[in-house]
Amino acid sequence: MLQNNRNASYTMLILAIETSCDETGMSLLQASGGVTKPKFKVIENFVSSQIKIHAPFGGVVPNLAKREHLKNLPILLKRVMSHESRVPPKARLAKGGMSQVDLIAVTVGPGLEPALWTGINFAQKLSDAYKIPIVGANHLEGHLYSFLLPKKRFMIHESRVKTVFPAIALIVSGGHTILLNMKSFSRWKRLGETRDDAAGEAFDKVARLLELPYPGGKEIEKIANRGNANSIVFPRPMMHDNSPAGAYDFSFSGLKTSVLYYIKNNPNFNKADVAASFQKAAFDVLVWKTIKAAREYGACSILLSGGVAANKLLRKRMKYESKKFGLNFFVPHFTYNLDNAAMIGAAGYFALARKKRYSLSAMGNLEI
Repeated sequence: MLQNNRNASYTMLILAIETSCDETGMSLLQASGGVTKPKFKVIENFVSSQIKIHAPFGGVVPNLAKREHLKNLPILLKRVMSHESRVPPKARLAKGGMSQVDLIAVTVGPGLEPALWTGINFAQKLSDAYKIPIVGANHLEGHLYSFLLPKKRFMIHESRVKTVFPAIALIVSGGHTILLNMKSFSRWKRLGETRDDAAGEAFDKVARLLELPYPGGKEIEKIANRGNANSIVFPRPMMHDNSPAGAYDFSFSGLKTSVLYYIKNNPNFNKADVAASFQKAAFDVLVWKTIKAAREYGACSILLSGGVAANKLLRKRMKYESKKFGLNFFVPHFTYNLDNAAMIGAAGYFALARKKRYSLSAMGNLEI
């Protein structure tokens, strides 16, 4: 079927697999409309978290992540494909299991290569066994498209393209901070990115300085709610850099170092105040540069995605600034901010529709 419908305009059932880091994800979703009128319906979306396993190490251990992916993938496949018995009759797919799947989408990068290979190999075996076409998906593109996914299962999300583009997209996660100028779902230009630590990475490092549990972003957000964000003036690196080379780049290493020295020089520091002041400094930079880009490039929308976009304060501030300047604001439901397979299904669908072919091999440093 797929070979005769490469424009991906008909309704397609996609099995998606995500193993880029420490979350094993598998999803079953329907997609249609191609790159001009994309529609998505999430049927199942499961994520098996490894936080408790990696927490004692203060970060992700690649070989442990690989081991857990190998264990979790068959379990999640069984859960995903047994969905018919748990949904209303009108929503059920015709029985037939894997024979009903039109496409398998699997993350090929960026990420931890030992972890990526587990998903790729698993997907390839399914593809070979059931003769189902397979596409590689870019994890960053998954984040980019994640705002198109519906809040609830079996709800259809249909994009009104005219209200979205042109747009400025900020992808902000543990490994990436990237600003894009988007003309459409298939055309964009990178405006800037982090030169050192990504925003999420800085959150994790500052959390360790404050002796907070892993993962740090959520913990900093939690205690920052009790702190005074104006009590400490931390630097806003590159916020007002107007040079051609740095206008839309980011740098969070210096901010992290500033927090380190503040803690060393103030033994009686207040954790909540440090967390709140650090968070405000980081978000000042992210929001300022995103809105600045939107105004300079005549955007009509702001797209916010990635793990850090789950932070309620960042969402609130970006929404407020977008509204102030007459911009539409799009952000995924909280379910799809963190790593998940539904967004990989969307990325794989767009890759097919765009005729963008990624090699079925682990690419740890794959760019968007």
